[in-house]
Amino acid sequence: MKKVCHITTVHPPFDTRIFHKECKTLVSAGYDVVLIAQQDNRQLITDNKQLTTAIDGVKIVYLSKPKNRFERMFFLTRKAYKLALKQKADIYHFHDPEFLPWAVKLKRKTRAKIIYDVHENVPKQILSKYWIPNILKGFIALLVNVLEKFYAKKMDKIITATENISKRFPKEKTEVIRNFPDFPKINNVLPIDYNRKLPIVLYQGAIVEIRGIKQIVAAVDILKEKIELWLMGPFSPANLKKEILTKETEAYIKYKGHLPFEKMCRFLKRADIGLVLFLPEPNHVESLPNKIFEYMAAGIPIIASNFPLWKKIVEGNKCGICVNPLEPKEIAGAIEYLIEHPEEARKMGTNGRKAVLEKYNWENESKKLLKVYKKLLKS
Repeated sequence: MKKVCHITTVHPPFDTRIFHKECKTLVSAGYDVVLIAQQDNRQLITDNKQLTTAIDGVKIVYLSKPKNRFERMFFLTRKAYKLALKQKADIYHFHDPEFLPWAVKLKRKTRAKIIYDVHENVPKQILSKYWIPNILKGFIALLVNVLEKFYAKKMDKIITATENISKRFPKEKTEVIRNFPDFPKINNVLPIDYNRKLPIVLYQGAIVEIRGIKQIVAAVDILKEKIELWLMGPFSPANLKKEILTKETEAYIKYKGHLPFEKMCRFLKRADIGLVLFLPEPNHVESLPNKIFEYMAAGIPIIASNFPLWKKIVEGNKCGICVNPLEPKEIAGAIEYLIEHPEEARKMGTNGRKAVLEKYNWENESKKLLKVYKKLLKS
C-alpha cells in the first residue's frame, strides 16, 4: 500500500478540499493517508505527547496551534517538516506557500514525490490582506511571486484550484483540480429541523470585510422585516463579530457558528437563497469559491458578484442572479425579486443542481487527482 502525507500549516484539519475531498478520495482508492494539520480548539498537545487520531480512514497528526502568523510561518512549518520526515511517505502533498522551502528540503531528504497544491493566486491575495501595511503590499506580492515560481519549478507536480492560477506555473507540471462539490455527500444530508417564519438567506464561509459582509448586512437591513439572514463561518478579525452581531441586528441575523461540513449542509438545505458577494479584489475576480457550487448542489438559487467568470457559471446555468457586490440596494433588490418570484427561484435551484450533477462535481475532479498520483508513482 502506497503512503501519502498531506501537509498544511494554515488550513484546519477538516478543510473541505484537503480532508473531505482529496484525503478521502485517496483512502477510497486504497492509499495509506496521513494528514499533518493544526489542532482544532478541542485538542491539546503537550511537549510529551504528539496527538494523533484516525477519522474516516485518514490518520491526522496534529500540530500545536500557533500564537500568531509569525510563529506559524517560521516555526510551525519546521515542526511540520520534522513530522513529515517521520511518515516515510511515497508522496508528500502540501497546501501552503510558506512550506515551499521545507518542501524542497523534504524532496532532497526523502527522494519522494512532492505535490504543491495551490488554492489561491497568492501574490494577488497579498494585495487584499488587511494586516499588511499598504505601503508594503506591492513589494511583498512581487517578492512572493518570484519565490513561489522559483520553488514551484522544483516540485514534481503542481495542482491548482482554477485555470487562471495554473497560468502562473509550468504547463507540463500543472494540473487543474477544481473545488467542485461532493454531490452525494450534500444530497444525502437531511435539512435541519426549523420552523421558518420568514424566507432564509444564507452566507457560509469566512466572514471578512472583503467578502462583502458589510454590504450583505446593509442589504438585509433594508429587508429586515421580510427575511432572516443565517451566517456560518469564522469571523476575521475576531472583533468584526461585535460589529456585525449587535442588538439592532439580532432580530434578523442569526449566527450559527463555524460548523462541521455535514452540519453546515443541513442548514444549507433549509435556506431559500445563498449569497456569495465577494468584493472586486484582485484575487476574487478569478476565484471559484466552493460555496457557489455547494449552493447549486443544495438546489438553492444564488445571488453572486457580477465578475465575468462568476456570471458565466451563475447566469450561464440560469441558477441565480449576479449583482454589483458594492451596492446594498442592488443586493436587496435581487433578494426581494427571488422572494416575490418563488417559482422562478425554485427553477434556478433546480438548474443549479442539474449543472452540478452533469459537470461541476467532485467525482469528475477526483479521477484527475488519482491519475496524477498514478503517474507520479509510475515515474
